[in-house]
Amino acid sequence: CLRIFACRSTGKRHSWQTVPASWGSRAQQRWASSLPVNTVVLFVPQQEAWVVERMGRFHRILEPGLNFLIPILDRVKYVQSLKEIVIDVPEQSAVSLDNVTLQIDGVLYLRILDPFKVTGKTDPGQRSLLVVRQERESLNSNIVHSINQASDEWGIRCLRYEIKDIHVPPRVKESMQMQVEAERKKRATVLESEGTREADINVAEGRKQAQILASEGEKAEQINRAAGEANAVLAKAEAKAKAIRLLSEALTRLNGNAAASLTVAEQYVSAFSNLAKESNTILLPSNTGDISSMVTQAMAIYGSLSKTRSTADSATPETKELTLEGNTVSETGYK
Repeated sequence: CLRIFACRSTGKRHSWQTVPASWGSRAQQRWASSLPVNTVVLFVPQQEAWVVERMGRFHRILEPGLNFLIPILDRVKYVQSLKEIVIDVPEQSAVSLDNVTLQIDGVLYLRILDPFKVTGKTDPGQRSLLVVRQERESLNSNIVHSINQASDEWGIRCLRYEIKDIHVPPRVKESMQMQVEAERKKRATVLESEGTREADINVAEGRKQAQILASEGEKAEQINRAAGEANAVLAKAEAKAKAIRLLSEALTRLNGNAAASLTVAEQYVSAFSNLAKESNTILLPSNTGDISSMVTQAMAIYGSLSKTRSTADSATPETKELTLEGNTVSETGYK
């Protein structure tokens, strides 16, 4: 695992035993056996940086393109690739804030190399398991920030870090699954209770509206019935007044009394004929079979009433008036 790295700022060689050997491949860095020879005129390929030493000390870095060196004095010491390097970080154990042991693996994107092994264990210890699983983006950015702080003196820049997966112990996973199921049941119960409550409210509101509409309909029906009864009473009164007026006019004509007597006799006989149609207890005169006597009796009653009215009219010169819905009729029957 031991590798030798060059610091671009000082040109010194540093050893780093914590970095796996697979992280720095020969495709990314050329060693002394494959270094270019100083030919005065050098062409540096794109995405590469050549570290030049002058008389054993760091001199400068050759950028991509045309460059010139002094023979013998200048020497290309290191050739480093500037392409983005993807490092698959193996699983590392970490303990969360709620004392849960986690196995975290991720992918690191950087340029050149980067010491970050301890950084991957630091940030999860400051968070709970739930926060670690839910806030991966925040955790990734914090890891990148910590790596860049540690790698500034090396001239290395970490671009981004992505956590691929977080493995928890089986027992913790089972408890988390039980917690998720309990949370789902809780939400289902809450939603069911809210649905039942909304249904009850809707039913009660519907009954309320139905009662209001029924009462309004009953009120309108009563108003219409009262208006109809009032109109019926008014129509009956007007019809009765008209009948009285016509009857009074008929009585003033020739033989009016005889016609009235005949009408009274007919009504008397008709009333007796309707008595047998219903099972009622009634009091009848003894001579019900003598129709002629009944007619004579009815005529006598009408005649006595007529004489009494005539005597009253002659004794009282003033006439009392009756008002029937706008029609003025005297008590004698004359308008």
